[in-house]
Order: sequence, then structure tokens, then C-alpha cells
Amino acid sequence: MHPNRIISLVPSQTELLFDLGLDQAIVGITKFCVHPAERVKQKALIGGTKTLNLDRIRELDPDLIIANKEENTRDQIEELQRQYPVHVTDMTTLPDALRMIREVGTLVARATEADQLAKRIELSLLPPFPPLGLSVAYLIWRKPYMAAASSTFIQAMLEVAGFSNAFADQTRYPEITPADLQKAQPHLIFLSSEPYPFTEKHIEELQQICPSAQVLLVDGEVFSWYGSRLLQASDYFRNLRSQITRQTV
Repeated sequence: MHPNRIISLVPSQTELLFDLGLDQAIVGITKFCVHPAERVKQKALIGGTKTLNLDRIRELDPDLIIANKEENTRDQIEELQRQYPVHVTDMTTLPDALRMIREVGTLVARATEADQLAKRIELSLLPPFPPLGLSVAYLIWRKPYMAAASSTFIQAMLEVAGFSNAFADQTRYPEITPADLQKAQPHLIFLSSEPYPFTEKHIEELQQICPSAQVLLVDGEVFSWYGSRLLQASDYFRNLRSQITRQTV
């Protein structure tokens, strides 16, 4: 029997569930689940990804909870696992994401639709774009600066897009100083739109630290969301590469 009361604790996987046609089965989402914009408004909110309202989840009485190792906190997930079926995903590569899409599809009785979606993503992003020979410092936070390093999905997507990670010698999301940035000498600095909302005003700040680097705002959802939003990645990377090439010449 397939689940008909699903709670998603992960924004990118919430979007995936909607795109698999599970509007009626989704009963709860986090406050960070913002896509698809019109349809998420109709769902109950159960707190933030790391600050779940467990009482509200119990009131919704789910028969499946979709969680993620990185985005949710271990203690809260373990407590939920004692009461409900919880599927915990863990992604650091594009093949991981494709496998997750198929696994979730099977769990929610949408195996065919999920497989078709995964195949479309695979065809659009594999093989990866040719390397540009440009290193990137991908910043996700400010005060302190934090970068996406190795063993992250962002690192994998940088490689798919044809870039190398200036902080590939570190792991996960290290704090970095202006001196670290200067030492790394990245060709490019990407300021992600999430989780920290970098804007145009921050470009000059980073440009002063690394005058020779090209500093750009990038769509954090394309680089870090590992569900159906990956369908947008190929066109986005193609346009980003063209923009960088034009400005470099």
C-alpha cells in the first residue's frame, strides 16, 4: 500500500514530490519549501529543516516522512524514526541524486514517472560540460565566509558545469578568511543566493579581497537542489559559462 500522508522535510525533495504528481498526498512541509510556489501555500508548515515542530508532525499523522542526512538534525530524525517510516536521503554526487529520485519514486508508487525524470536529467547533464580550466570559490555564507568544499553536492555540480573547486583540498563547508581567499587565488568567486542571500552589494566587497577574480551572483537552487530542479541546470550552466567566457575575453 502506497503512502497517502507524506511529510517532506527537504525543500528540493518537496518540489520533486509535487512534480511526481503527489499534490494530494503531501500533508506537511518546512517553511523553506518554496517550490512550486502556488501549491506549497496549501500545505501545513512543520517548522524549519533543522527546527522541526515534532508536535505538529504528530498531529498530521504521516505514513511517510522524507528527510535528508545533511539538511535535518540527527536527534530529531531519530525521534521521528521511532514513530514513523522515515526515508533519509544522502547525496554528494549527481548519480546519488538520480538514484534518490528513483528510490523516492518507488516509495511513493511513482516509479515510472521518477525513472523518466531521472533519465531526462541524466541526458541533459551527463557527460559533464567540458572543463573551462577555471577555479571557483563558491561562497554560501558571510560573517564568517563559508565555502562549499569537497564531499558536497555543490562540488559535484561545479564539476558537472566544467569548473574546478578552489577549496577542493578541504571538506564540507569550511570557514574561510579573506587571507584564505587570497591564497587560493580563484579565477571566479560565486556568491550563492542561498542559504545566505548574497546580492549585488556584496560583489564589491569580494572584489576588494580578490581584485583579479571575477565575482558573480549565482542561483544556489540550481547548484544545491538535487530533485527535479536539476532539469534547469543544463541551460543555466550553459548560460553561465557563456557569460563568464564573454567577460573573460
